[in-house]
Amino acid sequence: MFAPAVPVATAPSATPKFLTCALDSPWKGIRGNLGSARTLRWPMKERRWTRKVGPCKVTAIFELKPPPYPLNALEPYMSKETLEYHWGKHHRGYVENLNKQIVGTELDGLPLEDVIIVSYNKGDVLPYFNNAGQIWNHDFFWESIKPGGGGKPSGDLLELIERDFGSFEKFVGEFKSAAATQFGSGWAWLAYKANRLDVGNAVNPNPSDEDKKLVVVKTPNAVNPLVWDYSPLLTIDVWEHAYYLDFQNRRADYISIFMEKLVSWEAVSSRLEIAKARAVGREKEEAMRKREQEEAKASESEGVEMYVDKNDESETE
Repeated sequence: MFAPAVPVATAPSATPKFLTCALDSPWKGIRGNLGSARTLRWPMKERRWTRKVGPCKVTAIFELKPPPYPLNALEPYMSKETLEYHWGKHHRGYVENLNKQIVGTELDGLPLEDVIIVSYNKGDVLPYFNNAGQIWNHDFFWESIKPGGGGKPSGDLLELIERDFGSFEKFVGEFKSAAATQFGSGWAWLAYKANRLDVGNAVNPNPSDEDKKLVVVKTPNAVNPLVWDYSPLLTIDVWEHAYYLDFQNRRADYISIFMEKLVSWEAVSSRLEIAKARAVGREKEEAMRKREQEEAKASESEGVEMYVDKNDESETE
């Protein structure tokens, strides 16, 4: 079940002129609305994004979102001082840097999730990716925890955890292990993996509920499961700035406190419902697209038959 993930750089193709990215983001902000797929075409003449020539409207206005609670609300498990540095300095820095980086570029004005997907570039990351990913990851992290959190989930979330990990306790062990063994800086995640194969985002030809699974993954630096078309449900930040003021080098203690005292299972459950609805919507879209292709193919066949019949009649005359 545990799947460590490391981005792999891919060599650019010699012939394609454009990078086409199918973007189907269910996240509008963090709460999210289900959206329809969009296709973007990006020039591939250079390995970096260029700035637009001439005067341009400044639209790069990503904002620093505050945590959904006062900075001292997580004490004694996460101190106000930690949030002042973590949110007030590190998170703020990512926002300010990204706004400076993308103003006037082809990415200017895109939603944050689209910037992440495009700049990830299938593992051969572009300069904007780290700041974009870190903004999204931190917004998601603050909403993954709450005062009086921890405990155990219930309902559909608990049922899926028990189905896919064997028990809640086994899931906790796997999640803690992922967070503890992420070498250097990074994140550990619980994510919902729908029935989409890892080959060009192909769709499983025989989908079933069992194909939609909860998985634990760990990611380095700013990488998150959005880049693999997974739906993130829960994350823990294991960059040292997330815990060093409170725990020094005791990452394992920080992880235990996170799971026992801070996790907002209500937020995780809400994200799961969005992810499941997204998967159903995409299956319907794929089924409709397949029907349209079959109908178009049938129409072409009928047109060929009519053309042949006409020729036969002409030859007879």
